[in-house]
Amino acid sequence: MEVHVLDTLREVFALHGFGEIETRSVEPVERLAGDSEASKEIYTLGRLAEEERKEAKLGLHFDLTVPFARYVEENQGRLQFPFRRYQIQKVWRGERPQEGRFREFYQADIDVVGRDQLPEHLEAEVAIVMARALAALPLPPARMHLNNRALVEGFYRGVGIEDVAGALRSVDKLDKIGAGGVRDELHAKGVSAGAADAILELAAIQTPDGSFLDLVEALWDHSPVVEGADDARAEFDRGARSLAALVDAVNAAVPETAVADLRIARGLDYYTGAVYETVLDGHEDLGSICSGGRYDSLVAGGGFPGVGLSIGVSRLISRMLGAGLVSASRAVPSAVLVAVTDERHRGVSTAIADRLRARGIACEVSPNAAKFGKQIQYADRRGIPFVWFPATESAELADGEVKDIRSGDQVPADADSWAPPAEDLKPRIVRG
Repeated sequence: MEVHVLDTLREVFALHGFGEIETRSVEPVERLAGDSEASKEIYTLGRLAEEERKEAKLGLHFDLTVPFARYVEENQGRLQFPFRRYQIQKVWRGERPQEGRFREFYQADIDVVGRDQLPEHLEAEVAIVMARALAALPLPPARMHLNNRALVEGFYRGVGIEDVAGALRSVDKLDKIGAGGVRDELHAKGVSAGAADAILELAAIQTPDGSFLDLVEALWDHSPVVEGADDARAEFDRGARSLAALVDAVNAAVPETAVADLRIARGLDYYTGAVYETVLDGHEDLGSICSGGRYDSLVAGGGFPGVGLSIGVSRLISRMLGAGLVSASRAVPSAVLVAVTDERHRGVSTAIADRLRARGIACEVSPNAAKFGKQIQYADRRGIPFVWFPATESAELADGEVKDIRSGDQVPADADSWAPPAEDLKPRIVRG
């Protein structure tokens, strides 16, 4: 199932011109940790044979952003910008294993990175690509909740909040602690009651289109805006216009996908423009399945603005299975089991199997020459939908007959022309 999801993502990403890269799994610890608290999640590496324990210098990457930044920095002279990449690799985090949380899991990222500048329309493009990738999977409709950090930060500064990053981190907890808890945190950080009420009112705005513009304009007008907030107002207006254009562009390409949701804060300091959170309709309790945003600089020192989205693939599949949303059409790749009439004729069965494989049809030869009923039972237990019965010496057809063991239909077949229905050719993920 995981392979099917990864292959689908690769296909959609490649169709939109994103090239795949792979980076090393090990990075210097100081680069992984940076200035954040991420060091708590890093698995460090050291030689077991070392006589004395030394301070760890190497660690396994816990996401794909840090190694991607290094890749761009090291290869900037050979890359064509804007550089479009997707990356699907395992990452490792120091989690306490539980439902939906793993110490080792697959992550899939897409990013577009520019050199010095990045056109704003790419914020819509990455969202559209990811929306199409999710739509290609047998999932309930995905709803992408969009916001813009310039709009939010401009409004926060307009109502006199100095520690904007701290306020954003508090608002980012709305789903966990509710409006009352966020208000208490904001008060503890020195935010006035009026400003706290204003930003909570801002966070309550959600529309399926650009109609939020009138709502935020009215909110600014009746909020306790501080004197001399012209710069904040300009930032607010710029973010509002950008968000409206983003929502309209995504919905034009993938209808009824994007909503403007001014609650989305993404409490990470490096986001500067569009921010994204994605949930499945009717299964919002699963939380965000895909998130990301616009950033000013991928590489320390600046000059590489970008925008990207990320899916925790293993977590998504686990939650999908746990919620009964999907199942696998079969557990094995084989579409056909070629029966063996008797051991003297095993070579006939092997030759038929090889002719099918040459045409891209996965199959296997029965491990023994038991009665055909036993071989059918074996195929059924394996989840193989078709059994091929090689022709006997007296049969008119050289290759024999093939049976759909689910329906019981059995027809003459030629190994150079017969093929299973398209839905049976490979294992698939199907809606539960």
